[in-house]
Amino acid sequence: MEHLPSHIGIIMDGNGRWAKKRGMPRSFGHSAGAKKFDEIIDFAGNFGIKVVTVYAFSTENWNRPKEEVDALMVLLNDYLENGLKKLAGKDTRVKIIGDMASLPESIRKGIENIEEKTKDGKSMLVQIALNYGGRLEIVSAAKKAAEMVKEGKIDSSDIDEALLSSLMYNPEAGDPDLIIRPSGEYRLSNFLLWGSAYSEFWFSDILWPDFTGDDLIKAIYDYQKRNRRFGGV
Repeated sequence: MEHLPSHIGIIMDGNGRWAKKRGMPRSFGHSAGAKKFDEIIDFAGNFGIKVVTVYAFSTENWNRPKEEVDALMVLLNDYLENGLKKLAGKDTRVKIIGDMASLPESIRKGIENIEEKTKDGKSMLVQIALNYGGRLEIVSAAKKAAEMVKEGKIDSSDIDEALLSSLMYNPEAGDPDLIIRPSGEYRLSNFLLWGSAYSEFWFSDILWPDFTGDDLIKAIYDYQKRNRRFGGV
């Protein structure tokens, strides 16, 4: 239980392929993936992980078929409406990161509600990357810095890594120590690009709905065996 990653990022991938293997629509896979999200978050919290960031919906996912996007929005609404019941007594804070302005009003209100109701949670932070893109997050931070220069609050020479880090969506979460991607893909897909500069990665062929607590333990154990040098010797 020593040398645990403080912050784990998870790319919840493979729902559609999982459903296709069973002759079911992709929405069936997303529903199974949502249940797995609840299971793994509980497991990570019991294991002592302080921050988990999950990739729920990217800025590119709007390009998927309308019926699939609609099904994902229904699942999201369901979580925002019922999530507080699942989190009762768990001292967990929920934070949504991404471009909120482009989301339907009902979802924005649900986000405000769950963030407000869980704001005092201290044991664990669950971040849900929603309508999120890593490049968009960096552009957003750069625009904030440019506005600060324009308003005379800082000089352009004051812009450095520390400043830009403080202008990301939720800087208090810190950089992810470990990023997990199941489903057999070996890429970040625009997830936490700034914060993942020195993250450790763990890939597997397991489709997300089949991912288990044991798989999370394997990823953590593999992380514990690595020597993180951050560019040093």
